[in-house]
Amino acid sequence: MELKHSAETHSSHASGSSAARFPIPENVFAQTVTEVRHFTDRLFKFRITRPAEFRFRSGEFIMIGLRNAEKPVYRAYSIASPFWDEEIEFYSIKVPGGPLTEHLQKIVPGDTVLMRKKPTGTLVLDALVPGKRLYMLSTGTGVAPFASLIRDPETYDKFEEIVVVQTCRDVAELTYITEMVDQLREDPLIGELVGDRLRLHTTTTREPFARMGRITDLLSSGRFFEQTGLPPIDPEVDRGMICGSMDMLKDTKAVLEAFGLVEGANNAPATFVVERAFVG
Repeated sequence: MELKHSAETHSSHASGSSAARFPIPENVFAQTVTEVRHFTDRLFKFRITRPAEFRFRSGEFIMIGLRNAEKPVYRAYSIASPFWDEEIEFYSIKVPGGPLTEHLQKIVPGDTVLMRKKPTGTLVLDALVPGKRLYMLSTGTGVAPFASLIRDPETYDKFEEIVVVQTCRDVAELTYITEMVDQLREDPLIGELVGDRLRLHTTTTREPFARMGRITDLLSSGRFFEQTGLPPIDPEVDRGMICGSMDMLKDTKAVLEAFGLVEGANNAPATFVVERAFVG
């Protein structure tokens, strides 16, 4: 459901009179919101202008905040757009009473979002040793860095097959990545590279759906491989990336390690990586 915002809502948040009172630090960009789309009462995406000098690797995150206090609250947000995009996209959960998302969910085009200048993160291709198949395992808005990576040509240069897995409570929460994958196959820039090499496997845990269950359970039981026709995870050829809640990270990490994969990092590439700075 796409939410509508009144003029009163617009004037009451980040871009109000407080913006004039608080200067912008040198290590921060002040960027303009260009698009907002609400998928459910819990999830939305937004896009902002991109500074010409801003560089990042697909899969990294950045700290963002709002210009609504003398000391704005910053939170880590994975960049959902690919490195070549002229704008920057984020995919966010709405947290009732959250110090940032309580206000961030009310933004509309024309508002200002603050963004620190230095991106970082472990969900980057350089943190993995070469392989054949890349699993991107996520829950909720943890799919955001994968939205960046599946739109990056380098991902297809390094892996023959990419498998995106997202688990959410309800079917509507799968819309963001489902629409993106559908559109990507027709994309003039990257569509030919994607072809049938990108696979999406979505599941729910609450609302009835064709595929239900937590990804950890599906992998451990072998049902995931029965449903997809993929072979069991093999550390010789398979690589993994994990992004989600803290519990999901811990459980999924244990599952991949049971298959023989080893956690890596930017300075020590291995067979899977975890993003622990994820918010939401």
